[in-house]
Amino acid sequence: MVVNKNYIIWSLVAVPIMTGSFLIVRQGLFRVPEVPTPSEVQDVSLVNHIETPKIVKAVYLTSPSGGDEKKINWLIDLTNKSELNAVVIDIKDFSGYIAYDSDVPEAEEYQTERIDIKDIDSLLKKLHENNIYAIARMTVFQDPALVRARPTRAVQNRYTKRPWADRNGLSWIDPACQECWSYYAAIAKDALSRGFDEINMDYIRFPSDGDMSALVFPFWDGKKTRPEILNEFYKYMRKELGDAKMSADLFGFVTTRTEDFGVGQVMEDAFEYFDFISPMVYPSHYPPTFLGFPNPAEHPYEVIYHTMKSAGERLNAFYEKTGNMRPNLRPWIQDFKLGADYTQAMVEAEIKATQDSLGENYKGYMLWNARNVYHEGVFGKK
Repeated sequence: MVVNKNYIIWSLVAVPIMTGSFLIVRQGLFRVPEVPTPSEVQDVSLVNHIETPKIVKAVYLTSPSGGDEKKINWLIDLTNKSELNAVVIDIKDFSGYIAYDSDVPEAEEYQTERIDIKDIDSLLKKLHENNIYAIARMTVFQDPALVRARPTRAVQNRYTKRPWADRNGLSWIDPACQECWSYYAAIAKDALSRGFDEINMDYIRFPSDGDMSALVFPFWDGKKTRPEILNEFYKYMRKELGDAKMSADLFGFVTTRTEDFGVGQVMEDAFEYFDFISPMVYPSHYPPTFLGFPNPAEHPYEVIYHTMKSAGERLNAFYEKTGNMRPNLRPWIQDFKLGADYTQAMVEAEIKATQDSLGENYKGYMLWNARNVYHEGVFGKK
């Protein structure tokens, strides 16, 4: 399969499990190879893209939902009668499989496609006809499909001498494997060429749970820090995608902690390269006693106001220091039952907290529910 050569570039996080601590692990001593020439999927088109809404109000859909005509019709109907204006659709989920028939040569070679969305072009045409901003979500280093195809690129288990798996049984690519970066860039470019308006990257991090004592990194030699490795990846993706809209899903902890807490994510490192930083500030994912609450999930306004206010202050400091006004904050917020039975009023409290904490820098939010069932009333009427 070949990308249309007339395409040109005009310019260019499943609910994660949070833990309170992370182990520092000794790494292997393998040399990191030079960055390879990216995939032949180079020419992407921004034709038929729509402008980013000033305030993005989005829901998340899995790739099976993206391929379900009834679910898409529900989305369109809700958009036409409410202020919902955007959707995040998985194009590469926790399994690592690409959800549609792509033009990425490596995908055919690696057999990393699973066609949940049978006609991606018609889907995007339909979304755009209804003025729905389309965001393509792709997991990155959590990538069982690529590990199956290229097991030597995976984080290894020092005891079994096989690819390591987290406590959910999912395997990971070594984040320092620069050979894999061009594959991820090719997937993003292909999605942009089909008409997706933004690339949303999740699991841009090192592993955080499972048998951490077993971790061996075949490409990361430990000389650079975790944040330095991720910073190089951010820079690489920005260079490859030019001025395409890019967003990064980060742990909610990045908003209130300035140091690397074991996964490599430091919010300021991502500011320079992404249009939107999307911390996953789900109240249910904060530990007991956070802000003095025995159960933070029962206090959505307070948790999100505190975390997003901290994030906003750090973003303003970045603006003042660098003059770079590219990045914005647009969090993932909770619309699912965990820690508390989330009602419409609780989701509305999260939205209000986001708006109150960010003020004039408020750019919207994205709702997460793994079942793709939402409180429709939170979007209001047109």
